Formats: sequence, C-alpha cells, structure tokens
Amino acid sequence: MNYTDIGIDLGTASILVYIRGKGVVLKEPSVVAFDRDTNKIKAIGEDARLMIGRTPGNIVAIRPLRQGVISDYTVTEKMMKYFIAKALGKRMFRKPRIAVCVPSGVTEVEKKAVEDATYQAGAREVAIIEEPIAAAIGAGIDIGKPQGNMIVDIGGGTTDVAVISLGGTVESASIKIAGDDFDEAIVRYMRRKYNLLIGDRTAEDIKINVGTAFKPAEVEYMDVRGRNLITGLPETIRVSSDETQEALKETTTQILDTICAVLEKTPPELAGDIVDRGIVLTGGGAMLRGLEELIEERTHINTMTAEEPMTCVAIGTGRYIEFLTDYNGEV
Repeated sequence: MNYTDIGIDLGTASILVYIRGKGVVLKEPSVVAFDRDTNKIKAIGEDARLMIGRTPGNIVAIRPLRQGVISDYTVTEKMMKYFIAKALGKRMFRKPRIAVCVPSGVTEVEKKAVEDATYQAGAREVAIIEEPIAAAIGAGIDIGKPQGNMIVDIGGGTTDVAVISLGGTVESASIKIAGDDFDEAIVRYMRRKYNLLIGDRTAEDIKINVGTAFKPAEVEYMDVRGRNLITGLPETIRVSSDETQEALKETTTQILDTICAVLEKTPPELAGDIVDRGIVLTGGGAMLRGLEELIEERTHINTMTAEEPMTCVAIGTGRYIEFLTDYNGEV
C-alpha cells in the first residue's frame, strides 16, 4: 500500500489531510500565530486558534487563506509543510503526490499560487481539483454518470454551488459568503441590538449552539458574555435561536439567491434530475440548523446534508488522486 498519495482540503477555516488507504488523518484550523518582533511563527493549527483574541501586541494570529484563496503566500507554504509532515509522520520516504482542492470561482493566477505553494511544501506532483467535484465524490455521488447532481458546498470563506454531470461541472457559481460571514453577522447583530461587543470565537459558539437559518420548532437559549460598548464593562446577555435566525437572514438569503441563479441556468434535462435526486449540502457551513428546510421552502426541491459534511471535500480530493493513480497505472 502506498501512503504517499494525499489529498488536502485547503479551507479558509480549517485544513484537512486525507491519506490514501488511511482516510482523513488530520483536521486543524488554518490559523498561524506569528511574532511580529522576531518574524517567526509561534504556533500553527489548533494551538494558534486558541490564541485568537488573546495575544499580546507583538503576536498576531492570522489566517493565511482568505475566502478560499491564498492571502499570505509564505505563511501558507510553511503551514502546509507543517501539516503534511504532521500527517505523514516518519513515513515520508519520498515526496508525496498531492491533490488540493480550490473554490470553483478561482482565477488561473490563484490556482497557480496554490500549485506553487504545494510544490514548495514538498510535493512530487500536484493535482488541482475544484471544490464541488471533490465534495460530490466525498459525498458518495457517482459523478461519472450522465445524471444531474447539485452540490452546495458551504465552507468557511466561500460557498460553491454546482451542477455536475459526466464528471464535469455544467453550471456553477462561487460566492465569498460562508461560515465566517455567519459569525460576522452574529457579531454585528449583538453590537446593533445589545451594544455588546463579542469576539469571533464567541460568535462561532452561538452559531454552533443556538444558530438556525429557519424558524425553530423549539426556541433555545444561550448566555453570551461580552463587553458593553456604552459602559465598557463585561456583561452577560441571554440570546435565543429566534434571534440568530434574524441575525443570519441576510447571509443565508444570498446563498439561496445563488442556488436559484444556478438552477435557472441549468439545462432542463439536468434540472429534472435534480428534482428527482435532490440537492446535497456539504462543508462545515452546511451544519447550520434549518438550512435544509430553508432551501426546500425556496426551491421546492428535497435537500439533504451529506453524512460527514466537514470531511466530504478532503475525502473527495483524496479519492480523486486515487482515481488518477489507478487510471495512470502508477502506484
């Protein structure tokens, strides 16, 4: 068994590494803690995420990937090198072949930047795959058939909507609105309604615990701590799931509009297939409660979330390189 073929889901929020024959072996936040005084990296991944909002002035916790593309090339390269070495451990006898996925709307220049960073991180060969294709493979869809399948991949920085048939993308759209924007919407809502300033991590906790995109059958509550902007003192506010629906309405509507725009451009035969087969949601953002119901209400098409939405893209990326390996007869 060859363990030097790996797939990487290079996400804005987290990086997942898939190794041929092993599955997803690593999932860590794509965050790097950087010391501005010494120009050195202090921590990468989960260790760095814990530092967000809690660092002294000279240490900054940065995300080198913004909205699915590289914003800081050097740091991305170092981060990828670190994760590849961590995933492979001492098995790295020769350079691995790496498949990396990118959002469907990236430019050739952005693709080249990802490819170069992967080579610099130690790849022998690099394959670039579009996120919706990887998500479809990871969700267990046979993309090789002449049937229309609709994938909505909601990541941290981008949402990719695509109609796939015969192994290729027929219609697609990519918008720079996703999980991170859900967090930002909650931060803005808390400031506007309660004059309460909260951090990104607190907003993410609200989203995970009581966040919803559709009116919930049962209202849930959560105590939120932050700083009152008027008094300047710490304060605790009780937030309900109804309020999160209101806070997230604008961002979820933009995702809905994109899905409808892609459906409008889909050829009628494939649109008929999608009505029969439904819409499949993947990515971490797909775990937001009520999203399936919201899409169904607007499109009247059965919508379901993949079994492991967070790992679909990484698994699909890894299986894509397995397919290439088997197809080319190289092991």
